[in-house]
Order: sequence, then C-alpha cells, then structure tokens
Amino acid sequence: MATPKFKPGQSGNPNGRPKNKTPATLLRQSIVSDMPEIISTLVKLAKSGDVPAAKILIDRVCPALKPQALPINLPINGSLAEQGNEIIKATMSGQVPPDIGSQLIAALANQGKLVELQELTERLQHIEKQLENRS
Repeated sequence: MATPKFKPGQSGNPNGRPKNKTPATLLRQSIVSDMPEIISTLVKLAKSGDVPAAKILIDRVCPALKPQALPINLPINGSLAEQGNEIIKATMSGQVPPDIGSQLIAALANQGKLVELQELTERLQHIEKQLENRS
C-alpha cells in the first residue's frame, strides 16, 4: 500500500492559493489594461466597413429592443373554441402578430384545462355527496 503524500488534516499548500495569479485573473487584468486599444481598434475596423466589429460595438452600446405588446381587440364572448377561432382568423388576416396569436391560443388552452379541472372537481364533489346520502 502506498504511503499518503500528506498527513490527514494538514494542508499540502499551507500558504494557500496565490493571489491574483489564476489564469482567469491574469486574463481579466490583461483585458482591462488593453481595453482602450481594443475599443479603438474595433472603432477603426467598424469605420472601415467591418460589419462584425460594428455589430460588437452596437450590441454593447445599444441593447436589443424588447418587443412591445400592443392592445388587441377581439370578441371575448362565446366558447373557448369560438374564441380560438377568432384568434386564428385575426392572426391569419394580420390583425394579430403570429407570436401573439400563438401565445393567446396557448392561454386559451390553459384556460380550457382549468375549466375542465373545475368541472371535474364539482362532479366529484356531487358524487361524494350522493354517496354520503346513501349511507
């Protein structure tokens, strides 16, 4: 059997990990010290027509726009299936963007599941009362 290198409970590196010497720390320090030159180079490249360099700069300076939800006017009367048909018609005609139409259909499907669960709960409670009355 091999003899252990270190005694149990005793550190093999009593001085600990060296401070500011890890590869990640050294890389960060190098980037920080070279940042002005990096940015200057990116700007020069972007000005000369380098599209990827321009994209990097724009992505950092101007964050992507978040989609804005617009109000949608659809009839809310009728069954869930009828409401779903209205959403599909509005999406197909261009009144509602496809992604919003899809979200609305998913919301209706979830609502349908909730209604079904509520109806099953009520039916089960009714059956339980009937069984209690028979006893």
